Amino acid sequence: MKSAALLGALGLLASPALTSPVQSEYTRVRDAPFGYQPGSKESIQNLKDKVEHVVWVILENRSFDNILGGVKRSGLDNPVNNGPFCNNRRANDTSSGSYCTHAKDYDSVLNDPDHSVTGNNLEFYGTYTPNNAGIASGRVVADQSGFLDAHLNDYPTLAPEVATTQVMGYYTEEEIPTLVNIVDEFTTFNNWFSCVPGPTNPNRLCALAGTSAGHGKNDDDFLDYAIGTKSIFEAANEKGISWLNYDGTNGAFEPDSLFFTHVNQTSRDNVIPVENFFQDAYLGVLPQFSYINPSCCGANTNSMHPTGNVSYGEVFVKQIYDAVRQGPLWDKTLLFITYDETGGFYDHVPPPLAVRPDNLTYTETAKNGQPYTLYFDRLGGRMPTWLVSPYSKKGYIEQYGTDPVTGKPAPYSATSTLKTLGYLWDIEDFTPRVAHSPSFDHLIGDTKREDTPVALRTPHVFSI
Repeated sequence: MKSAALLGALGLLASPALTSPVQSEYTRVRDAPFGYQPGSKESIQNLKDKVEHVVWVILENRSFDNILGGVKRSGLDNPVNNGPFCNNRRANDTSSGSYCTHAKDYDSVLNDPDHSVTGNNLEFYGTYTPNNAGIASGRVVADQSGFLDAHLNDYPTLAPEVATTQVMGYYTEEEIPTLVNIVDEFTTFNNWFSCVPGPTNPNRLCALAGTSAGHGKNDDDFLDYAIGTKSIFEAANEKGISWLNYDGTNGAFEPDSLFFTHVNQTSRDNVIPVENFFQDAYLGVLPQFSYINPSCCGANTNSMHPTGNVSYGEVFVKQIYDAVRQGPLWDKTLLFITYDETGGFYDHVPPPLAVRPDNLTYTETAKNGQPYTLYFDRLGGRMPTWLVSPYSKKGYIEQYGTDPVTGKPAPYSATSTLKTLGYLWDIEDFTPRVAHSPSFDHLIGDTKREDTPVALRTPHVFSI
C-alpha cells in the first residue's frame, strides 16, 4: 500500500528547534519567479504599487487531492502524477482490504465526511487519539491511513467501493474546467494547509484572526458574536482600510465577519448581500478589501460543501473572476481563492507541525468515548489555493514558502494571507502563528500581463 509521501518532510512552519525538511521538488522553495524575495523591502513596495484591492473568497471543505487530484500538470503533487494512494478498510488492519484513489468523483457528495478534530485524527493518524508528544517530537507522523475507516464508521451501510469514491475519488480535468483554467493561467499553491485540523468555523476564525481562540468545533460563540479576538476587519477599521463582507449565506448562518464582537458592535453596515459584489466589481466601486462568503451547505449552494455541487462552486468562482476581470479595477486587484478546510476528504500529504498561536487548548470526546486535547501545534489538511492577478505568473506552481522568522522552508497556510495583508497595509502580526507564516508578496510581478482570459471556461454538471 502506498502511504503518504515524504513523511519526514513536513515538520515545518514551526519553531526553530524543529528539524528542517527533507527537500524534494514538492518541498523545495523555488527560485522567486520575479526576482523578489518574500517580505523584502523591494517585494513589499512592489506589492503596494500593484495591489489596491484584495478580493478573498473562502470555499468549503475540499482537499487538494480531491479537487486537483486528476490535473496532469508538472509540479502538482497529486494522485494522477504520483499515485495511486490507498487506505485499508480498517486503518490498522491489512487484512481488511485495500482501496485506492481514483477518478471520478461525484458532483454532489451525499454523505458528508467527518471533519471534527478527532475525526481528522483518525483520518491522518489511524487513531482518534494520537500521542501528542510523539507528534510534537516528530516520532509520530501522519500516514493518512484512516479516511476510509472514518467514513465507513459514520456510514456503515455504504459499500466500501462507494465510500472510497466519496472520500478518496478525485475530479478529472474534464469535470472541473473552470478550476483547471485557473491552474493554467495563474498561480496555484501546491502546499497550502488549513489552520486547524478540524471543522469550518475554527478554521475561518483562524484565517481571519491568526488563531481559533481555543475553538475546535462550530459552537454557539460563532452565532452569538462572542469572539473577542482581533480580526483583519478590526485591523482594517484601525488603519482606515475600506472593507465589505459580501454575504452569500442567505440567512442560513452568520457571515464570518459577524463572528467578532467588534464587528457586531461597530460595523454591521459593512455586511451586505453577495449580489452587491458583482455590481461593485463591474462598476469599479469595490472597497480595498472584499471578503466573500459563499452559500452553504446543502443542495443548491455554491461553496462546494457536501451536498452542494462542485460545478455550482465553479460557477460562483467564474462569476467572481469574470466580474473582477471585466471591471475597471482588474489592473489593481488581487483575487485570492481558497478553502477553509479539507472536510474529511483524502489527501496523501501529511499535515505539518505549526507554531502555536497562543496557549489555548481544545478538548473533545471522540466517537470511541476517549477524550483528546488539541494544542493547536499542527496544521490541518492540504487544500487547493490560487493567487489570481494580472501580475501573477501564468501557470505557475508554487511549492514551499519561507518562514519569515527562521528563514527556513515552510508550507503555506491560511495565516499566510494575514501575513501578506499585513505587509500590504502595515498591520502587525496578530499571533506568533502569523509571524511565522510564509507570505506570498513575491508572487506578484512588476509587469502587467495582457494575456489573462476575459472570462473563465464555463463549468457543467456531471455525475459519476
